[in-house]
Amino acid sequence: MGRDVSQGAFTRDDRVRYRQKVRRCLDVFALMLDDFGFDADRPMTGLEIELNLVDSAAEPAMRNEEILADIADPLFQTELGQFNLELNAEPRLIEGAGFAEYEHDLRGSLSRADERAARSDAKIVLVGILPTLTEGHLVEDNLSTNERYRVLNDQIVGARGEDIELDIRGVEQLRTHTDSIAPEAACTSLQFHLQVAPDSFADYWNASQAIAGVQVAVGANSPFLYGRQLWAETRIALFQQATDTRPDELKAQGVRPRVWFGERWITSIFDLFEENVRYFPPLLPICEDEDPVEVLHAGGVPQLGELRLHNGTVYRWNRPVYDIMNGRPHLRVENRVLPAGPTVVDMLANAAFYFGLARGLAESDRPIWSQLTFSSAEENFHAAARRGLDAVLHWPGLGEVPVTKLVLEQLLPTAAVGLDGFGVAPAQRDRLLGIIEQRCRTGRNGAVWQTEAVWAAERRHGMDRKDALHHMVQRYAELQRTNNPVHTWPVP
Repeated sequence: MGRDVSQGAFTRDDRVRYRQKVRRCLDVFALMLDDFGFDADRPMTGLEIELNLVDSAAEPAMRNEEILADIADPLFQTELGQFNLELNAEPRLIEGAGFAEYEHDLRGSLSRADERAARSDAKIVLVGILPTLTEGHLVEDNLSTNERYRVLNDQIVGARGEDIELDIRGVEQLRTHTDSIAPEAACTSLQFHLQVAPDSFADYWNASQAIAGVQVAVGANSPFLYGRQLWAETRIALFQQATDTRPDELKAQGVRPRVWFGERWITSIFDLFEENVRYFPPLLPICEDEDPVEVLHAGGVPQLGELRLHNGTVYRWNRPVYDIMNGRPHLRVENRVLPAGPTVVDMLANAAFYFGLARGLAESDRPIWSQLTFSSAEENFHAAARRGLDAVLHWPGLGEVPVTKLVLEQLLPTAAVGLDGFGVAPAQRDRLLGIIEQRCRTGRNGAVWQTEAVWAAERRHGMDRKDALHHMVQRYAELQRTNNPVHTWPVP
């Protein structure tokens, strides 16, 4: 939810009016999909990176407001926690040297931000969950001061009507509860945007769902929370539980969670927006002045503000996006499954793998979603989040297969074909996909490096878990700044 909100209390009339307006927007959207000219000639891409701020002792630094003011760059924004920032890269084509341009710009932006953060005794760490976070850090008082986060917190907690339970069982186990959505701030992600035409949106979304588990396995970077080693990508479980509006009774009745993988392959982007309206009550019933029917009949481009706001409070791992740029509407798949980090080049390798693989599968003669059940795709997603590069996934024609074997033998060649379709320079393609290949061959991604570094600190150097985590984060931050891919990082 990227827009500012100042209203904190909503009436019954607000909710009725908003529901009616959302349905009106949905009707207009259906008409637009039939005959409107969406921008899809040359598909743009985008990246969003959520960041952590730490102090000199590797503790979370609750200083995003002052650091953001010092950065003074509109590409940087606040995020949920006071120790978070978000960097939005300039959208661009990835043909030719597009990935090299991303890398140059991202490294430059992060370097300048780090310089400003240092003035506040802080530095930036790119990681899925900051390992030094404790329950004492993730409390309502440490939410960012922007009012929209407070309103969202009140609405989610109010809808649930009781404390939010966290129960994550992995290598170790975490069971606790919270009276706010502050633990969600621990989930710092890397999000990819891919512009697609209306008639091909379903293919790209279905492909993105099918490969979500593979993405998570290869890119996992969140093994620790509250001092415990849990899943390879603990962020998946934490995000779902920390924003869950359902008490146990509604879960038992099959009410869908706000953080949602989905439940079926789709035939149109309309399916997803219609599900949003059908299954999810509004969290932020704020109405705009626009009448989308009048705008459409007058030949304009409707903003569909209520439909977009509602969509922003349903946290799909692959989210549909309707947006307007330079007066023309367009559609995007927003891929939200991956954690931030470890380095800029690692994140761009993840991006190349996603963009290439999504296109390669979406344009294949025999769609993967015609061979893979949706339930298998969801099971793959959670298996990958738990075990990372050690995951065994189900894949058509192979049955149960180690994810590294699947990537090396089948998916990397498909991703290469997809990148060629985008016109990516061969040197860029081979460099970035080569990083994914080496992660699979070495068995080392960010989650593996983190756990090995903590084990080494505990077993070789006699540190307790708390000291080992702080030591690891300090070393992680140093290696991150080299921009060497994580599979090459040494373990002390």
